[in-house]
Amino acid sequence: MTAKDPALTALAQGWCSLSLLHDKIEAHIERALQEGHDLSVREYSLLDVLSRQHDGVGGHLQMKQVADAVVLSQSATTRLVTRLENRGLLERYLCPTDRRGIYTNVTPAGVRLLAEARPTNDAALHEALGEAAANPELTPLVDAVKSLYTSA
Repeated sequence: MTAKDPALTALAQGWCSLSLLHDKIEAHIERALQEGHDLSVREYSLLDVLSRQHDGVGGHLQMKQVADAVVLSQSATTRLVTRLENRGLLERYLCPTDRRGIYTNVTPAGVRLLAEARPTNDAALHEALGEAAANPELTPLVDAVKSLYTSA
């Protein structure tokens, strides 16, 4: 494969389009969440992931699992958890069956903020996808994203 290989060029263009779509969506949602709720996209994502935990078997996530879910390193996730814990939105506690394990739960204040922010996040996502769909280069990607959540 050479640098002028059409398949390589198409792949690179596809990656650039996907990156552009991601950046546009994230920036749009970031503005909306910051303005409306003083939350970043990452903070919202962390609250959302942690709010889905349950008391059943495997219902609580270890920090590595949380980091993977919010697409951050473990150290960045730990800093983010600490920041939200300092705001009273999260709390950490020792795992009752393994004293080496530490779990994180969303506090009632965090649950309220997440509930208030969810419509903002969803509306901003729909707006960003609508704006991106106007770009012919991004339309197929927008259609793919929409098909993911409409078929679920």
